[in-house]
Amino acid sequence: MALTIGIVGLPNVGKSTLFNALTRNQVLAANYPFATIDPNVGVVSLPDPRLDKLAEIFGSQRILPATVSFVDIAGIVKGASEGEGLGNKFLANIREADAICQVTRAFADPDVVRVEGSTDAEGDIETISTELILADLQTLEKTVPRLEKEVKIKKGDAALLDAAQKAQAILEAGTTLFQGAAAAGLDLADVASLQLLTAKPFIYVFNTDDAGLVDDDLQERLRALVAPAQAIFLDAKFESELVELEPDEAKEMLAESGQDEAGLDQLARVGFDTLGLQTYLTAGPKEARAWTIRKGWTAPQAAGVIHTDFERGFIKAEVVSFEDLVATGSVAAARAAGKARVEGKDYVMADGDVVEFRFNV
Repeated sequence: MALTIGIVGLPNVGKSTLFNALTRNQVLAANYPFATIDPNVGVVSLPDPRLDKLAEIFGSQRILPATVSFVDIAGIVKGASEGEGLGNKFLANIREADAICQVTRAFADPDVVRVEGSTDAEGDIETISTELILADLQTLEKTVPRLEKEVKIKKGDAALLDAAQKAQAILEAGTTLFQGAAAAGLDLADVASLQLLTAKPFIYVFNTDDAGLVDDDLQERLRALVAPAQAIFLDAKFESELVELEPDEAKEMLAESGQDEAGLDQLARVGFDTLGLQTYLTAGPKEARAWTIRKGWTAPQAAGVIHTDFERGFIKAEVVSFEDLVATGSVAAARAAGKARVEGKDYVMADGDVVEFRFNV
């Protein structure tokens, strides 16, 4: 499932450093604006300790986790919606992403230059939001009159026009659609066809330092600022050092820093959830694997991720929850204990289901 999260932000906030750490790639990370011109794409494994346990139970030879795709998009500057700083190209890259991860600088370092006008995290967030809002307003200024004309001659979609007008009012009030839709009674699904930038799900990553990682007041203030989006606080430089270590060394270094989860693991997990995704699991002697599906998918849809024949010829699915499988020790024991269920076409998959599909083509 090729869904991507676009990493955006002002220049010199640590986007490329974060991306390097996420993907273990050496994308150019330089101390000057526009070091990133073309978007770089990286596929990141989703941490899932359940797979290790399944591999242990089934004697699996390999483990295949789910993945999250990140796109490193060049820095946006004030005026991007009018084409400043290659803005049109960058906004097009954002439009192609399924969610937006905004990296914001929350550290003080005189050796790392700030772009003109950048002073603090709150102002940087406002700059990016403003440019995305202006880009969406440009889209709606063209779209709404067209929809009004089509509805007037009874050849248009009145519901779409109403949704577009609600979206326009939210944006004109200076709020992104992701933040303001719920309060205004707008279902973002109703404007999906308009491909508006601020209607995409948002995640905020605050690139901070040791002081910021333990500053509860700072974190609380910034979380409130970006709600309902989730906020992640990490030190991109520390994370880039962490991924170069062996797992045991990395775990020790993480513990010494007072953290129980790497910031990158948290970002991958939150990003996966923000995209509206979940996993189900399969296991056997060859492999233990996590399969990516959308939340709310039925068993036949989930089966189709493995192969279209599985969906087309779906008969039933034998399902055991991961917790029940671990508790009983095997599928056979789960069956004996009445923990294995046979589900039909209407079954809605739950995260962590361990499944064996039966099909006939």
